[in-house]
Amino acid sequence: MKSKLIKNYISLLLPLFLLEVFFRGFENMAILDWAVFRIFIGCNIFALIISSITCLMRESIGRIFSSIILFIATIYAILQAGFENFLGVYISIGTSSQLGAVKEYIQDYFASFNPNFWWMLAPFILYILYKFFVEPKVFVSYFKEQKSLFMKRKNRRNAIIAILGTIILYLFYYQTLSIPFMQNELQLESTKSLFKNPNNLNISVNQFGTSMFGILDVKSNFIKQEDNALLEFGDEQEKPSEITDYTRIIDDTAWELLQKETTNANYKTLNNYFMSRNITDKNEYTGLFEGKNLIVIMLESVNEIFINPEYYPTFYKMYTEGFSWENNYSPRNSCATGNNEMSGMVSLFSINRICTANQYKNNKYDESIFGLFNKAGYTTSSYHNYDETYYFRSTIHKNMGSSAFYGVKDLKINYTTEYKEWPSDILLMERAMEHIDTTQPFMAWMTSVTSHQPYYVSSEYGDKYLDLFKNTEYSTGTKRYMSKLKELDLALAKLLEILEEKNVLEDTVIVMFGDHYPYGLKDKDVESVLPNVLERNNIEQTPFVIYNSEIKGQHFTEYTSYLNIVPTIANLFNLDYDPRLYVGEDILSGDYANSYKNRVVFADGSWENEIGYYNSTTGKINYFGEKQYTNEEIIKYNKEISNMIKMSNLAITSNYFKYLSEGLERYKNTEEDMN
Repeated sequence: MKSKLIKNYISLLLPLFLLEVFFRGFENMAILDWAVFRIFIGCNIFALIISSITCLMRESIGRIFSSIILFIATIYAILQAGFENFLGVYISIGTSSQLGAVKEYIQDYFASFNPNFWWMLAPFILYILYKFFVEPKVFVSYFKEQKSLFMKRKNRRNAIIAILGTIILYLFYYQTLSIPFMQNELQLESTKSLFKNPNNLNISVNQFGTSMFGILDVKSNFIKQEDNALLEFGDEQEKPSEITDYTRIIDDTAWELLQKETTNANYKTLNNYFMSRNITDKNEYTGLFEGKNLIVIMLESVNEIFINPEYYPTFYKMYTEGFSWENNYSPRNSCATGNNEMSGMVSLFSINRICTANQYKNNKYDESIFGLFNKAGYTTSSYHNYDETYYFRSTIHKNMGSSAFYGVKDLKINYTTEYKEWPSDILLMERAMEHIDTTQPFMAWMTSVTSHQPYYVSSEYGDKYLDLFKNTEYSTGTKRYMSKLKELDLALAKLLEILEEKNVLEDTVIVMFGDHYPYGLKDKDVESVLPNVLERNNIEQTPFVIYNSEIKGQHFTEYTSYLNIVPTIANLFNLDYDPRLYVGEDILSGDYANSYKNRVVFADGSWENEIGYYNSTTGKINYFGEKQYTNEEIIKYNKEISNMIKMSNLAITSNYFKYLSEGLERYKNTEEDMN
């Protein structure tokens, strides 16, 4: 039994650890790193546990059992590498609600799959060869053993000894989560915190390896961790030393009274956090569009390939004649379209490891873009030319404050459930405008769909304009994507035409942003059109445009993302809003008060600005020039970003903004009654 236990343990430990090393190599993670030592200890724990179990079984059954476990671990690692390559993030059990809806993605997934990932099968194959060929006696002993599945009770003591050894190893493993020399002080979130709740997928996989992450992921989804600890908020909000016409004054009396009566620890933490944030001043752009109408269009799978005057003249006109940002990003995360749409509406970080919009579809957000325009007396509505296979927009948008949501059936647009065929965005514009009363102020949100993947199979709009690109050297998949973009460009032309016919073009502002880049295209195909796009996170760049026919075009270089849409629009329309309630900022505030933090934060907490790119997975920063940060500055920067993500996530999971709006309304009414 002793020799059997040791033999099983070592033969399983080696392929488990080798699998993790292969994975790190393919994912460009450091091999000579303390995290690898922690992963090695974890592999020891797994090997001991499985070996203890197999010692209780008939030899042949035990070998089959351990082979199945190793096979599952191997396939899981391969799938994780493939999904990170495809989506930019690792997959969590929290996104399992999308499995049925996105089963058609498999073809696109394997189209983008890196063949080198199959090398991770090598440790498993070597294990099988050793177990079933180097030890051929297993086939002989199979017929000689008793038919009972488990060994006799007297032979179980060595397995118990192994379990005790496992416990000791685990205690040592747990110490590695906090031993100072094994920590990276520049890491965005502590390893110990991630062990309790692996909410940052990329850092968690880097620190724990795929097998341990898989276990932690399952555990955290079924055993909820409540974290009521107060965060370090940094500097207190600076009160203006001099009140000017640009100073935005907000009365916090009702909020302070609400905080005094609140007993819920999470709400008290969130109140403290949001009340301590900076109140952005007004600036020279404040009220530029006051009283005008607004249409926001989230462009499906649109990146900077769309900025092309030859193929897409309408969008190019709007891009060059409106406000545009060359450093806009739409970072991918789990359920990128739904989560990024949500972030664009409420200016909060979605929860990286779940389909946030779906899971918290019943949350209320009075401070959303719909809520702000409702309060200003606008008629609000939202539109999408597909059904609810993926996201429950009829519920989500209503709770965001949209007075009316119209899906593909409401718009009476013919569509098919066949994955490759998506409805026309031209029809979206035509049918949506039929529901909008342009005789009164309106705000509308439109989510397009024609340019959705797949691109490597024939489809109506993927083939419709292929002749436009016949003289190019692009791949067929790239041409099909560009063909779909042509339909979207014509849809924008149709929208401008309708607005002009209704005599409201001059009085309407159109905001456009991409939900994410077309990750259904292979990276090399994207790079064939946009050279150097694979550097850092540049592939996440998408267009961001604010267009009105009456303004002079301006091109900005500030780093930004969809998180900044609501506060920027709120300021441009001079709406009644509290800038502290949004983790995004008014992008245009930098010109006046130098208050805009010129940066973009990615889904995993990585960030980029004009100085450098910080990779949260590795905890390292790549500088673009001579200027550099001290470690203390990076730590402070990371603490601020970590707090933003944590507080956004806590606000979502606790339905904080419903509590806040109801509480503030109650105290404001009390004050009015007293007066």
